[in-house]
Amino acid sequence: MNRRDFLKTSGLALAAAATPFSRFAWAGGAKVNLKIGYLPITDHLLMIAAEREQFKALSIQPVKFSSWPEISEALKAGAIDGAFLLTPMGLTLRQRGVPVKVVLLGHRNGSVITVKNSGEINRIEDLKGKTIAIPSPFSTHNILLRKALTEKRIDPARDLKIIDMAPPEMVNALATGRIHGYIVAEPFGAQAEAQKVGKILALSKDIWHDHICCVLNLREQVVARQPEAVQELVSGMQRTAAFIEANPVQAARGSVKILGQKAEIVEKVLTSPRDRLSFLNLVPARADFAATENYMLKFGIAKQKVDLVGYLDDRFARVKG
Repeated sequence: MNRRDFLKTSGLALAAAATPFSRFAWAGGAKVNLKIGYLPITDHLLMIAAEREQFKALSIQPVKFSSWPEISEALKAGAIDGAFLLTPMGLTLRQRGVPVKVVLLGHRNGSVITVKNSGEINRIEDLKGKTIAIPSPFSTHNILLRKALTEKRIDPARDLKIIDMAPPEMVNALATGRIHGYIVAEPFGAQAEAQKVGKILALSKDIWHDHICCVLNLREQVVARQPEAVQELVSGMQRTAAFIEANPVQAARGSVKILGQKAEIVEKVLTSPRDRLSFLNLVPARADFAATENYMLKFGIAKQKVDLVGYLDDRFARVKG
């Protein structure tokens, strides 16, 4: 289900709060229906669980969005029950009082700095004076870019232009010369390579090894009122993560309906190299989020820290099997 169809059937974001998940509560065999938002990126590949898992107490309604502001606002308004959000974005929502909790990591690594395939840019230092797109100021990509630049003694505020852009627009913007490069989740790096309009300058795993990025945020009332359904959701996604790691080619083929991306492009992201995008070790850990917060403070993305004890709920991800 895409965002437009979802908004039509749910009566816009605020109206969705009038028909909360609890009306589908599991009783006498009825299932809890959870609307989970995602973007068509390989970071959100765990959403194939909606197709491959046979849930008993749960029904997942995937809701596809095209940009981070849209999905963030939908979760904030209660139009969806949960969403895979960028870690800085989720932290910012929590800091602003939005009642959400993290129950699972979506992945590790998985992003790329992609630049024009012209020979003009061959190293991080060559980004000086260029225009580089990021998907949101409140993104791990903003952190990754600034980390890579400052380590080369390049001032992100003075030495280049950083702009916001929705991920699906980036490949075309690069091809038409509107930007010199971008940093974003796959498969938009692999797409640019396949179309021969761009090349990979750096994999995010080589900028910040095993970094977290997108995490599954659920509204607090879902976690509090439907813990059995949340457990089934998290366990199903963990089984899906193991399936992706063991069977990347099959996972790529099975991703087409959910992501709408070419299977061969997704396969490349999952296999070249294998740790380009990882679905290992997805239990939310305070150290990972604290590291993200420290970078947010360092680069002026945030002014204060979040109470991570209240925000992280790792009990579901720690259950084996």
